[in-house]
Amino acid sequence: MNVRLNLATKPLESHRRFLAGAGLLALLGGIVFLAMGWHVYSTLRAQEALRRKEQENNHRAALLQSRRRELDEFFARPENAKLKERANFVNGIIDERSFDWTQMFMDLEKIMPVGVHVVKIQPQLEKGHMFVKLTVGATTDESKIKFLHAMENSSAFSNVELVSIHGASQTGGDLATLELNAIYARS
Repeated sequence: MNVRLNLATKPLESHRRFLAGAGLLALLGGIVFLAMGWHVYSTLRAQEALRRKEQENNHRAALLQSRRRELDEFFARPENAKLKERANFVNGIIDERSFDWTQMFMDLEKIMPVGVHVVKIQPQLEKGHMFVKLTVGATTDESKIKFLHAMENSSAFSNVELVSIHGASQTGGDLATLELNAIYARS
């Protein structure tokens, strides 16, 4: 039978817990180090891809700017400037002709009270908006007020401005003639 006896003057100390803790801490530190290294590596790759894309975009923008300069120079020539003016004139005529009169009369019919009728309409296209000058006749004050409220609350007409009110006219038997300016929204 063997019995282990420690006859040394210093008892044997075990450093196992310290070494296990230090090893575990070193393992965790290594994992964190690898994770941080991977994060830095992927960030650098993403930044490089972003830098490349930015350079491509800058190159494309420079090409587009040079192309624009060429086109501006082309259209600035006297013979092409006249062509541009003519094209703008023709486009303006086309826009004026494409005005939907039927839709405007349907919108007016919805808001026009009894006793009010249209005397004159002048649509005019300015800066992409259809400005309408309306002259209407009203047989009573009540119908005149109803028409003004209906125009102000209409979704088809905006920025309604009363220009003038004239008294009784000899031709239509109207009590009042109203002149209005408005922007027609459905043009």
